[in-house]
Amino acid sequence: MNTMPDNAMTAGNSPQGLRHTVGNAILGLVLRIPASREHKVAQADARARTLARTAARQASLMAGSLALPPGVPGWLTIVPELVGVWKLQAQMVSDIAAAYGKTASLGREQMLYCLFKHVSAQLFRDVVVRVGERYLVRRASLGFMQSAAQALGVKLTQRLISKSVARLVPLVGALGVGAYAYFDTRQVAQTAIALFSKDIIPAPGDSEPGEGP
Repeated sequence: MNTMPDNAMTAGNSPQGLRHTVGNAILGLVLRIPASREHKVAQADARARTLARTAARQASLMAGSLALPPGVPGWLTIVPELVGVWKLQAQMVSDIAAAYGKTASLGREQMLYCLFKHVSAQLFRDVVVRVGERYLVRRASLGFMQSAAQALGVKLTQRLISKSVARLVPLVGALGVGAYAYFDTRQVAQTAIALFSKDIIPAPGDSEPGEGP
């Protein structure tokens, strides 16, 4: 079984192995939705924006700190940094859902959508669909989730490889990595706010993506 630190980008790791590691990390993340201590509030939009700002700052600090070591030590932190940021974002999504009173509507489909819709909107076209002032969500099979996680792994590995070059430059690279994590977290928050501020209902005649009738 792969572990994040042991599978960080090193000279011996192939892009294919890294894609597999990242895909598995995504799947493990969305199958374990974190609980929230937030409660439904009247001013949910304002609370959600506050949660987004706090999470974005935390993600930026975490990512920037892990990117500080130059050279090979910096490369070793790439995957742990990515997974750490995702965990912060997942908690933020859970908290935003709770602020809107939508904890019961937060399933693995919604979590995957919120975390990665900005990476590949096309991937979710049959899972989460906005119709007027509500969202229709189709239940996804485990097979679909696995396939989606691996597809995202391919896209994100390409970004990882390009980002790894920045870590060779002390401080400047860390600032860039931190800024990227901040922007990425704000995008996740925007998706979560847009989703949970509306009604969320099961798609009519629900059938699982990737499976036949």
